[in-house]
Amino acid sequence: MTIDELKQMSLDALEDLKAEDIMVLDVKDKTTVTDWIIIATGSSSRHVKSIANSVITAVKNANRAPLGAEGEEDGEWVLVDLGDVIVHIMQRQVREYYDLESLWSVDAVEQRREQDNG
Repeated sequence: MTIDELKQMSLDALEDLKAEDIMVLDVKDKTTVTDWIIIATGSSSRHVKSIANSVITAVKNANRAPLGAEGEEDGEWVLVDLGDVIVHIMQRQVREYYDLESLWSVDAVEQRREQDNG
């Protein structure tokens, strides 16, 4: 599986469960830990946990095991480490507080908007 396929699989899983404010950050030139960081917002702890589970399940179904996941118990901020792609799913207030986009000081490569249900 290529990095782009892994990234797209993660984005599809996020969108399938209606994650909000999805941001894709290219950090290849900023760190050796990962190439891509994806940040998304969930509306509640249950929603955050469900979104994270969706990402993990999608990757496992593609025969690739995540390197790890943190924060699943609380559901305020769940990090799913896929190696070349790290996915952060956060409740809005947590995301605003930590402001990872500014922390990495990079422009978002892509921003996905909430899909219109009507």
